[in-house]
Amino acid sequence: MTPWRTAIVDADETHIRVRGYDVTDLMRQAGFVDTVFLLHRGRLATAAEKRVLDAVLVAVADHGPGAPSCAAARLAASGNRQSISAAIAAGVLAIGDEHGGAGEACMTLIAASLAGAAADNGADIDAAAARAFAQARASRTRIPGLGHRVHTVDPRVSVLFELAADAGVAGAGIRFVRALEAAATAAGKPLPINIDGALAAVLHDMGFPPTAGKFIFIIGRVAGLTAEVAEELTREKAMRIRIPVEYDGEAPRALPKTKD
Repeated sequence: MTPWRTAIVDADETHIRVRGYDVTDLMRQAGFVDTVFLLHRGRLATAAEKRVLDAVLVAVADHGPGAPSCAAARLAASGNRQSISAAIAAGVLAIGDEHGGAGEACMTLIAASLAGAAADNGADIDAAAARAFAQARASRTRIPGLGHRVHTVDPRVSVLFELAADAGVAGAGIRFVRALEAAATAAGKPLPINIDGALAAVLHDMGFPPTAGKFIFIIGRVAGLTAEVAEELTREKAMRIRIPVEYDGEAPRALPKTKD
């Protein structure tokens, strides 16, 4: 069998090396956020990058049991109390483009729009954002990173942008998302930046690829899912979740008689 190839971890009889660094050194001198950054970027984070990434992970850790990922995890735990891993997996499986994964789509939009602006004789970011908003509106597609079903203003956004600015990592990504929000407001459709948009902007400015929009969200949300499942198992009875269902199908009817 042809060996698998990896540039992430080298493990042998006596050592575990992550991107070349001995794991015991990382245990003594680094932290979990350092390791997440190292795993995905192949280098150690600066102090500024570490602080901002830590804030991102805190911001997405949990949003209450009503969030789709948390609700899915609790529902699985309610019905299958023998498998914690199945409940956590159910929560992760609920993460997609509509829940938790919009950061990836927003990062893709940021990268494409900024690249287009650069190719267009250095068109400014406001114009690029206005063009992106107009295209989305014309095609009647949802703009990733804007709007929230719970918050009129997502309280996490301003804090994350402030931390990014203080850390010196705020750049074109944040400017673009803010301009996108302004374009929506100018068009008479106020859509505040949500955590997906903030996460996308910050991760873009830190040099992460668009797929990190989902990866980083999943890393942070798993922490919350473990707590949600633990609470479901310790505080609630098995099979306690009963979703109200209203039937609106066919009225009772008999099968047609068959000829013998």
